[in-house]
Order: sequence, then C-alpha cells, then structure tokens
Amino acid sequence: MERENRKLQARQSIHESSFYQRLDYEEVTPCLKEVTQVWNQLLAHPERPKVKFDAELIMKSMKKGVPKSKRGAIWKLLIEHDRLTRPDRLGPTSSFPAIDEPYHELLKQLTPNQHAILTDLGRTFPNHQYFSAPLGQGQLSLFNLLKAYSLIDTEVGYCQGLSFVAAVLIMHMSENDAFETFKYLLFNLGFRRQYKPDMEALQVQMYQLERLIHDQHQELYQHFQNNDIGPTLYAAPWFLTMFASQFPLGFVARVFDLIFIEGIEVVFKVALALLSDHKPLILQCGGFESIVHFLKTDLPDMTFIQMEKIINKVFEMDISRHLQAYEVEYHVLQEEVLMAPQLHMADERERIQQLETACAQLRRRNLELLEQIQQERSLSNSTQSKLQTSREECERLNSRLKTAEIERLALLNTIGKLKELIPQDKLEELGIALPNVETHDDRCHEERSSLLLTVPTSLKESRSADDALSSALLDGSKPPSPYPSTGSSRSRYVPAPRLRPMDAGDQQKLLQPLLRQRGLQRKRSISLEDVQAIP
Repeated sequence: MERENRKLQARQSIHESSFYQRLDYEEVTPCLKEVTQVWNQLLAHPERPKVKFDAELIMKSMKKGVPKSKRGAIWKLLIEHDRLTRPDRLGPTSSFPAIDEPYHELLKQLTPNQHAILTDLGRTFPNHQYFSAPLGQGQLSLFNLLKAYSLIDTEVGYCQGLSFVAAVLIMHMSENDAFETFKYLLFNLGFRRQYKPDMEALQVQMYQLERLIHDQHQELYQHFQNNDIGPTLYAAPWFLTMFASQFPLGFVARVFDLIFIEGIEVVFKVALALLSDHKPLILQCGGFESIVHFLKTDLPDMTFIQMEKIINKVFEMDISRHLQAYEVEYHVLQEEVLMAPQLHMADERERIQQLETACAQLRRRNLELLEQIQQERSLSNSTQSKLQTSREECERLNSRLKTAEIERLALLNTIGKLKELIPQDKLEELGIALPNVETHDDRCHEERSSLLLTVPTSLKESRSADDALSSALLDGSKPPSPYPSTGSSRSRYVPAPRLRPMDAGDQQKLLQPLLRQRGLQRKRSISLEDVQAIP
C-alpha cells in the first residue's frame, strides 16, 4: 500500500487533471452566473478565515444553488463560518490525542481495520469511473482517508457507511482537505455518535423519525404499522451514508450543502420530505415486501424536478423543537424501562413467594393424589385376585356338582336293578325298604321305569358307560344322560322318604339266597360287579 501511495504522489499532476472526472454527475439545482459571482466573492475575501459573513446571504445563495466546480471550496468556507459563529462546536481534543496529528504521518502507520476498509472499497460507488478501478486513484485516496480516521478514533475505527461519506468529500476536494472536512463532520457536527459500536444515537434518530411521521403523516404511519415496517428497515442507510448509497450524486451533493449549514437535522428533513412526496405511491403498496422494495429501489429513482422539489421543501421545514422534544422523550422512556425493575422489585418478590407457596401446595396435593392412586390400585389388584379365586372355586364346585349328579344317577340305577332282582316279599321279610322314585309327570315315570329295566348285560358294557361319564367330566362337556331321550319335556325327581339305609349285613341277607341259586360261591362282601353279573 505504501508503494501505491508513492506512485499516487508521483502522478499528482494527473490527479489534478482528473478533477472534473471526479465530478461526473448532473447538478440538481443549476447555479446561475449571478449566484456563482456571489460565491466567488465570498471565496476571494482576503480575511475570510476571520470574517463572519452574513448568514442570510449564505442561506439565500445556497437556495439558488452551488457551482459544482467550487463546491469543495464552498464547503470549507461554510466550515470556517460555522466555527466563527458556533465556537461550541469545536469538538473533543483531550479524548483523542492523535486528532491533530498530520495526515501524512497517519498514513505511515498501520490500522487493525485495514481488512474491513479494503473489503468495502469495491462496494463504494462501483459505477463511478473514479472509484471503479481496483486500487486506482479513487480507491487509494479513499483507503488512506478511512485508515487515517480509524487511527485517531479507535472507538469507532471503521463502520460501514463511512466510505460513502468520505468518497463524496474526495470527489470535491483534495485528499488532505477531505480528511479535515471528514473529521469536522464526525466530531463537530456530531455524526460520529451514530457510528459508535452501540449505535445508541442511531436508535434515537430512528425514534425521532418515527415520531415525526406519526405527528405529521398519520395515515402513512398507520400504513407502516399495519405492515410491521419500522424506520430502521429503510432509513438507517439514509442516515449512515447521508443518502449517498442509494440516491443520485447530484441530489447527495445538495444534501451535503445543507448539512454544512444545519447539521444532522437536514437528514431528518430530507427523509420526511421524501416520504411526504411519495406518500400516495407508498399507500398503494400492499404488503411488507412491496413497501420495502419501493422504499429501497423505486423511491431513489427520481427525476431532477422531483429532487429539486424535495430540496425546496427542506428549506421550508422547521423541526428543531420537535427533534429536541423527541430526544428527551426517548431518554425518559429508556429511564422508565431501566427503573421499572427496581420500582416493581418488591411486588415481584411477593409474587414469586406466592407462586412458590402455590407450587408447594400443589406438590403436596400431588403426593396425596399419588398415594390415593396407589391405594386404589392395590385395592383393585386385591379385588381382581379375589374375583379370580371365586371363579376358580365356582368352577370347582360346578365340577363337584356334576360328579355328585352322576353318582346320584348311578345310585338310582342300582336301586332300580335291586328292585327288579329282589322280590318284594323277600324285602319285607328282611325288613328292608328300598326308596321309591316318584315324579309329577307320568311320562317321566315311564322313562324312569324303562331306565330301571335297562340293565347292562355284561360288566364290559357297564365299564364302557362309566368311561363315557369319566371322559365327559374330564372334557368339561355335558355328561351323557342315563335315561333315554324323551323329547323336550322336562322331568323332576321327588326326594324319597327318609328310611333306614341298607348296611352290609342287609345286603348279605338279601343277596346270598339268590347267589346260591345261581351257583355262585359265597363271599364275605358283595360288590356292584356281582349284582350286575346276575342275569
């Protein structure tokens, strides 16, 4: 970079000859010869740095225009006039030890912001012939100016937007004069605050602009609110580059003319005038994207008549008191926001305690409900277990009932066979009375009679019948009835009268004569098979 600077100094004559190349833009307010003569007289005054010129004369001449070729010199004149009329704008000196260091000495030093500066060189006026050549005369001058400023103001260093402001100055004056003018803009006119890392000043400016729109253009303000569009979306580049990044250079030059007279207030006036002049078109835009596109693309594309109209509106506007009131309002709101936690801290603590107490109660209630649920679950499990046991007991009783029923039927069958085999007179002699089986239905009595007469002809058939009954019990199915099928009529047995039951002796007395007649040997006891073997 140092080598390029030496080459730049060697081509100083060429650099001077390219002065008109840098001013390659069309003026918005063409300056008449009469006005040009007034500016020439002011510039040629022998005691210019010490003389206070008439402010009304300067303002009147400014309204009629500024000659493009004299614009840089006129800006220096306005700075000198401002320093004489407003000594309070001298700017800080103690906080910035290197602020008075010569420009050429600053260029010999290195800056930590070099990479950021080099990155933005190609983005600054890429279509302007003086800045379009990579590391050409325009880009080198721009780099040197931004580098020098970053060395004297380490807090700001470099911020996007500064390159456009510096480039506008380089177009109209020498590199050294541009650096001094750049320092005056940032330090004395107060533009430096909006480039600080916290950008608090920029936030205040956005609030002020929004309040201006709210008070002077209520319909436009409501349209922005309905589409969630704040000033930061479209106006932040206007303030950071002083409209240089989006608007034509002729319009930007006129804005700079006014800035050197009125300061940053001009940026608010121009922004408000732009929105006011394009209000009908903005209201026709529907939706967030449509409005933002119009503000960033269509609005800057104005005709010279529109731009001159905007500048004339700026001269007529007076918003100084509004801006001061809005700035105070912003800081008051910020203080209220900061003080609110302290004012409501006691209430918040009490609220927190109430919430903690409520949470503790809910936890206790939750534990109680969990215990109840556990108890109900245990009771439910116990009930299920008892129910299962009852079902098993019921099944067991049903099984025993079926077995008892089968045994009862077998006994009835045996009694029937005994009554058939043993004569009644023999039973009477022995004093034995067999129970009678009676029914309320004659049909059932006939069925029982036929059953009593149906005796197995052999022991094998009897065992087959017993096996069938056992299989039915094991399968859980209905056991076969010992009675023949008689249709759908139902019968019921009447319990026999209570008699003395037969014992083993009665059986021996009753059956021994019959066995002797049949040629059977005498036995101590008579079994069911013996009875069934009697023909």
